[in-house]
Amino acid sequence: MLNFDDANKAGKDTMDTMLKSCSTMATGMQTIASEAADYSKKSFEHSAAMVEKLSGAKSMEKVFEIQTDFAKSSYEAFVQQATKMGEIYADLAKDVYKPFERSMGKAGN
Repeated sequence: MLNFDDANKAGKDTMDTMLKSCSTMATGMQTIASEAADYSKKSFEHSAAMVEKLSGAKSMEKVFEIQTDFAKSSYEAFVQQATKMGEIYADLAKDVYKPFERSMGKAGN
């Protein structure tokens, strides 16, 4: 049977675990937002450079070449960023769960 002190300690431990988890989540979301903003900026700059190249194209062949290169590099950049974001999300999920994992380990003892 739990007494008041045990219940109080359990409540405090649970609150500490929640606060650690929430703090980790907030930090992770800041990282994700920063990554998304950086990718958006790079993507916009890449698009602007492509438009500039297109405006200087002297033939339709050059236009198709510029567009093909742009599509290829945009796709590669997207896949790279998607992979990076996936890794960030996976790491965040692991980090957010860690305080609970430790807490569950204590409860099992």
